[in-house]
Amino acid sequence: MSNVTEDFVPRARQTELVVEELSDEVLIYDLKCNKAHCLGHTAAVVWKFCDGKTSLDEVAARASTALKTPVTVDVVAFALEQLRRADLLESTVSRPVAASLSRRDLFRRAGAVAAAAVVTSIVAPTAAQAASLLPSGASCTSGGQCQSPGICDNGACM
Repeated sequence: MSNVTEDFVPRARQTELVVEELSDEVLIYDLKCNKAHCLGHTAAVVWKFCDGKTSLDEVAARASTALKTPVTVDVVAFALEQLRRADLLESTVSRPVAASLSRRDLFRRAGAVAAAAVVTSIVAPTAAQAASLLPSGASCTSGGQCQSPGICDNGACM
């Protein structure tokens, strides 16, 4: 991943996001597409420094200081690719040039720092999909067990 464009300055997307910072990760809910993203520690630190003004070399240097461990431009580029795929970077900014270093080689070289650069995403259900209540009159027992405690009346939903 060392073949990145020198003029690339990443910018984190700031709109339509709900961001919750935890001790070792950042949780982001994307209101635009109803997806939840969990940024590993390294990815969270890289995302924090994506201000549209800071070069990849400087992001790597700042991340190294923040994480108190060496962070290479390859690890930053990997994290940026993860963030780009999750649509957490501004689309108007060009992306880094693809690298020749495989994910496996990167993990072998950078170890835990690269592993923590991962972004995990899930699609969040809509309110209607998340509703766990059964329709009125439906059987609320399964194998003799009430599936909806407190709202069953003789085995039927109230």
